[in-house]
Amino acid sequence: MPAPLKFVATTPELPAAADAVIIGGGIVGIFAAYYLARRGLKVALVEKGRIGAEQSSRNWGWCRQQNRDARELPMATKSLDLWERFAGETGEDTGFRRCGLFYLSNSDEELAGWARWRDFARTAGVTTHMLDGVEATERGRATGKPWKGGVFFADRRHRGSGVRSTGRRGRDPEARRNSPPVLRRPRYRDRRGPRLRRCHGTRHHSHQNRGACRRCLGVLLLPPAWHPLSAGLYPLFDPFGVSPGATGLPDALHTAAVSVTRRGDGGYTLAISGGGRVDLTPQQLRFAPHFLPMFVRRWRSLAPGGLQGIRSGHETLARWRLDAPTPMERMRILDPAIDKRTIRTTHLRALELLPALKNTKITAAWAGYVDSTPDGVPGIGEIATVPGFILAAGFSGHGFGIGPGAGHLIADIVTGDEPIVDPRPYHPDRFLTSAWGKVADF
Repeated sequence: MPAPLKFVATTPELPAAADAVIIGGGIVGIFAAYYLARRGLKVALVEKGRIGAEQSSRNWGWCRQQNRDARELPMATKSLDLWERFAGETGEDTGFRRCGLFYLSNSDEELAGWARWRDFARTAGVTTHMLDGVEATERGRATGKPWKGGVFFADRRHRGSGVRSTGRRGRDPEARRNSPPVLRRPRYRDRRGPRLRRCHGTRHHSHQNRGACRRCLGVLLLPPAWHPLSAGLYPLFDPFGVSPGATGLPDALHTAAVSVTRRGDGGYTLAISGGGRVDLTPQQLRFAPHFLPMFVRRWRSLAPGGLQGIRSGHETLARWRLDAPTPMERMRILDPAIDKRTIRTTHLRALELLPALKNTKITAAWAGYVDSTPDGVPGIGEIATVPGFILAAGFSGHGFGIGPGAGHLIADIVTGDEPIVDPRPYHPDRFLTSAWGKVADF
């Protein structure tokens, strides 16, 4: 049972010209295209499969500030406002709403970690509320269990639909005029391939397709699961959805055993937070030294995977000819098989934690790849050796939480506007120097 996904109409025709070409139709690519189009640029969004069909359609739906790394927190904070502004600008119902994020724990170590983040967050102007045992047990009464403590973060928003694509064009006429064309399943057969060149003193990108020349000011690559920057640690995770029927449950609850989030239809999505399977692939072996600190910190939540990563082709070391089929054409959408044992374990834990879920049934189960950089923070920035080429990858499962801010920052970089946040902590060049070992703290 795949993740539910709304179909987004696209066109196979390339435009005659574009100011910016965005490769990758996930949440970050969509928002980058949106903010560039609003600034008057002609934008072409290129997607090999379907809009939002990979990680963006398998997302957890939490747009949170709680427990963000210091480098990501400013972008997460900006993104909350941008989500709300986007709904007003486009007239789209994205499923984004305020609800509050609720953490429960009986672990002194875990509670101490949350308290450390609270103290850090205060320095950034973010308030989170630690709960003592009485408060946590009262707020967590749906569990019917006593708790040592917890966290309630009220200023957290939530995309209740969980897996719905936001790539639709808005109903508002102005939003439709500003929407970029979406090009699906492109095929490039020129042996010379995509290349950057200078034309009249300005950086341009061109490629040949059916004899036509396409020119643009910048190329943006945003396909996290297909880029080697995030190839070293690639856990598979297995969430699933249950039908409406449970009452009296929190909108969003995290525990070490299982986490739940309410969906827009009144059902819930369930998963073991942080848990995943890791497929051993050639790319992982190649980049293993870079990801060693990440693995040392998170190995307890990971389990051995299988051969899906090798079979899908996105983790190959091989190079391919541009006039022959590529792995991206053989595997248009990464749709890994679920691990039924993980689904059963998660379901049993959820029923034990929240007895009201016994009134529901599983409606869908899916798996997805979570890309990660060596430090758990995305890489966003122009590649100096290829002027005009901007990379955005390695969002480590945080795409919906920081997607609007990331898309806005990318548009800022392309147009030279004042960046919405300091871009330096995100630049990929940090991996060339002293970033080794600086894994995200939370």
